[in-house]
Amino acid sequence: MTTPIRTDRPLRAIIAGGGTGGHVFPAIAIALALKKKTTHARILFVGAKGRMEMQKVPKAGFHIIGLDIAGLQRRFSWQNFLLPWKIVKSLAGARQIVRRFKPDIVIGVGGYASGPVLWAAARLKIPIVIQEQNSFPGITNRMFGKKADKICVAYEGMDKFFPKQKLFLTGNPVRNDVVNTAGKKKKALKHFGMSSEYPVLFVTGGSLGARTINESVKTHINLLAKKNIQLIWQTGTAFYQEALASVPRKSRNFRAHISAFIDRMDYAYAAADLVVSRAGAIAVSEICTVGKPAILIPSPNVAEDHQTKNAMALVNHHAAVLIRDDEAQEKLGPEASRLIFDENKKQRLREKIAGMSYRNAAEVIAESVLEVISR
Repeated sequence: MTTPIRTDRPLRAIIAGGGTGGHVFPAIAIALALKKKTTHARILFVGAKGRMEMQKVPKAGFHIIGLDIAGLQRRFSWQNFLLPWKIVKSLAGARQIVRRFKPDIVIGVGGYASGPVLWAAARLKIPIVIQEQNSFPGITNRMFGKKADKICVAYEGMDKFFPKQKLFLTGNPVRNDVVNTAGKKKKALKHFGMSSEYPVLFVTGGSLGARTINESVKTHINLLAKKNIQLIWQTGTAFYQEALASVPRKSRNFRAHISAFIDRMDYAYAAADLVVSRAGAIAVSEICTVGKPAILIPSPNVAEDHQTKNAMALVNHHAAVLIRDDEAQEKLGPEASRLIFDENKKQRLREKIAGMSYRNAAEVIAESVLEVISR
């Protein structure tokens, strides 16, 4: 880690993008790393009005400006007719923000608001760094790859989409409080009311839940109980009551902790012998960092099916098991109940997935940003 850079003029950086936690949380991690690495830093976020960054970024202690921008709706919607006006308005707004703030660099993390700000930076000849979380990049990052000075990526083989000489393999920034699991297993088991005698399955569909995963667990919960597989199940709010009602009451050794939202994800990972998850970029990065055997069920409802591509990046290295969304109802229960008792295969998965983790990604990306500025 470098010593903080001392400058007479504070470093000025704009971080643009958001829309989902997969964009927002890495952006905040990069901002925090930049603050650590500079004695003075002014960091401005630009997001999309009404999206989650407008709440999460201020909570992290940073200022954010919202653009009136949205994406094209896949289904027919009257909102699509407003899109050309919103694009023109957001381009003008982004140009004004960049001119007034006078950043040394603009960092694009993907999402609706990223495009207009990267466009303004390119027009005003301000250096650009792109951070791409997925193994298949979003359209905004693909559009501006040629304009960027450096592109920080989380997967190998990204020269299919970006100029090879600009690529820098950094991994995705993950929240330290989530992946710091060392020495926590005993406390984690106690926290969730689990026994050390039986294996623990941790199932998560993200903070909002995932209906296919939830329905699949519900279908096979009696199988899990029969095999004494303990269950930590993050359901999301919509499925919580249905999940509670599905728990068998007569199984003597079956223990289940069911929650709409888990605020101690470090404990959930620490307790788990096997993880079942969607394959969003940050979820995959967290699982790699904690080094847990995993069954990934990619969501089919994301742009360009990038979750399947994220999962396949691990599966092709024999680092995870993939079950397709349309096969989960049939296969998840039997596959999880087999794998959780297969110590040899779990050990192979642990070794392979740990080899795909990139620690301190936020700090490495911050170093890249400062390097671009120093040029």
